[in-house]
Amino acid sequence: MAIRLGDEAPNFTAETTEGTINFHEWLGGGWGILFSHPKDYTPVCTTELGTVAKITPEFKKRGVKVIAVSVDPLDSHKGWINDINETQHTTMNYPIIADPDKKVATLYDMIHPNAIDNMTVRSVFIIGPDKKVKLTLTYPASCGRNFDELLRVIDSLQLTSKFKVATPANWKDGEDCIITPAVNNDEAKTLFPKGFKTVKPYLRYTPQPNK
Repeated sequence: MAIRLGDEAPNFTAETTEGTINFHEWLGGGWGILFSHPKDYTPVCTTELGTVAKITPEFKKRGVKVIAVSVDPLDSHKGWINDINETQHTTMNYPIIADPDKKVATLYDMIHPNAIDNMTVRSVFIIGPDKKVKLTLTYPASCGRNFDELLRVIDSLQLTSKFKVATPANWKDGEDCIITPAVNNDEAKTLFPKGFKTVKPYLRYTPQPNK
């Protein structure tokens, strides 16, 4: 069954390259990203996991844990890590779930038979501190993901969870935000002491409130 935004992220216990985990316990009270890759020892996946290793400090700065999954067995993951480190000039610093029985892949609907019938597609789930799914993305096997976009989304999700704002198209951390329509102008004056610019009654910009 498809997982929708606002659904609780399914819990599971699994073997990983860093030991056995209970997913919800591993997440703790913070944010998390679960992303799948089709297969170990393949070119695009190698670049993806190496890229995530390089930017893991950026995720940690935001209080985000990252974990990967594929239907390969644990010994495959452990051997492949050497290739990732060598070819991507990095050091793996987050766990990979071994899911040869497809338990996690099935829970998260990561196998799309009309695309790839025996491996996971490139799924992404961003999970909030309340264990609810905040974002989902799905890419085909042939297209490597833009992980900088995931950092941007995390910045937006964390900002909008604390303030009554939304982020416009192509927004980046530090740029002006949009005041949500539910906030009237009188309330906006109190909530946003830096002021706001009204373009239309429904379109009001304000400097990012936590900067």
